Amino acid sequence: MELWSERRPFPPPTPTLDFKVIRVPFFLEPDYDDSVPFVETNRERLLKKWGGEAGWREQRKRHDLQGRGEAAGIPHFNNNRLASNTMKSHRLVQYIGKKFGLAESEELYDRLNVYHFVDGKALNDVDGLVDVTIDVLKLTDGGKEIRSFLNDPLEPGRKEIEEAYKLTHELGIHSIPNFVVGGKFILSGAASPTDFLDVFEQVQEDGCSNPVFAKVLGVRDFQATINE
Repeated sequence: MELWSERRPFPPPTPTLDFKVIRVPFFLEPDYDDSVPFVETNRERLLKKWGGEAGWREQRKRHDLQGRGEAAGIPHFNNNRLASNTMKSHRLVQYIGKKFGLAESEELYDRLNVYHFVDGKALNDVDGLVDVTIDVLKLTDGGKEIRSFLNDPLEPGRKEIEEAYKLTHELGIHSIPNFVVGGKFILSGAASPTDFLDVFEQVQEDGCSNPVFAKVLGVRDFQATINE
């Protein structure tokens, strides 16, 4: 997730930051075949990754996945959810952000979290992605435009997402969640409220106006503000 802000001359005692948020694509399994709706269940994936049940239980305890899920509004993770390549869902979220706005893409992202983590559906299934988008955006065309976009053999948006993923590694980001503030500060998802306050105070003092991911992804909501 990238946050961009600029310095605002708000007087004390209530200085305020004006910022926008953009979702940055990241692949947990970048080598998954993206030509199939799903590859395996998440349980199968994690058992292989952590060497069996014992290793998986230890990781769940260490990372407090249940607690973090509840904090994010996900009361129950479906451990048998369908794991897949996520390029289509990333393309969709970025497309909606550009065409309809960041608020709409954020709402779609939230709904896709429930669709995948709770309902257990695959993020590479076109039919499912179209249905969710219709519901979120209240589309009246049956999702025809969305389906056409996702099925386009030229895969519009793929290049930008690949460049953004490359940039995450250049910035030393190899896991999620992380917060990138103005291309200058990087905070992990485990950061405390105090850590965020420290960064925001620094931004308020020095300014921060380099939304690197917005530039790579070509998000107009950011670009319009930068060019003012």
